[in-house]
Amino acid sequence: MTVEKQLDHTVGELKHTGRGILLDIEGTTSPIAFVYDVMFPYVREHLDAYLEKHWDDDATAAASEQIARDAGHDSLDDWLGEQSRENRIAAVRSEVIRLMDADVKATGLKSLQGLIWKDGFESGEMKARVFDDVEPALRRWSADGRDVRIYSSGSVAAQKLFFGHSIKGDLLSLLNGHYDTTTGPKREPESYARIASAFGTPADEILFFSDVVAELDAAREAGMRTALTVRPGNAPIEEDHSHPIVHTFDGI
Repeated sequence: MTVEKQLDHTVGELKHTGRGILLDIEGTTSPIAFVYDVMFPYVREHLDAYLEKHWDDDATAAASEQIARDAGHDSLDDWLGEQSRENRIAAVRSEVIRLMDADVKATGLKSLQGLIWKDGFESGEMKARVFDDVEPALRRWSADGRDVRIYSSGSVAAQKLFFGHSIKGDLLSLLNGHYDTTTGPKREPESYARIASAFGTPADEILFFSDVVAELDAAREAGMRTALTVRPGNAPIEEDHSHPIVHTFDGI
């Protein structure tokens, strides 16, 4: 899509009278570069040490079981049989790297990434980057009685870590709910119907912000209002669409 066409849909001030606001993270509240240049490399750098140290933890075991199921196996034992601990760790590590290289939004991968990021955020090694307009917008919407929630491919646990350890401080108290791929794929209308049901409000009372046209199309099909976020560092929008474009949350 050309810049000229994008401008046809640009709004200076988007009016939303509904109660609900649903936000994507990457490219919407936060720079894509932070996720790809900081968070993902952190997982790669710390993956071996984390698996070795935490392999026997319940949370790691649950993530590994899900990784096995995502790969088409009934369980980790079905996949790896009676192999040694060392070989099991190596197999899970290899699958994690494969999924990350292919940028696959798999639930097990997201769970394990969330565990590794937990170490990084809680140790202070990482602080989540959010755009400058996000924190004041969240406070404004909260003060206005809006119900603000997050829907991201990253796990709910990772989302809470992200907003709980941001460069603007702890923003979790300004968010009322979190959804990830366990709710459903982000490009399927049924996922947004489930989220609207969880909000307890008609879908047309919810405004969904995302930088991905296919996600907005799915949300609109489910009855939600939509807005395409165009932020610094986002990929060019190639698809034709009719979603209003916003560059900032100021004035919304």
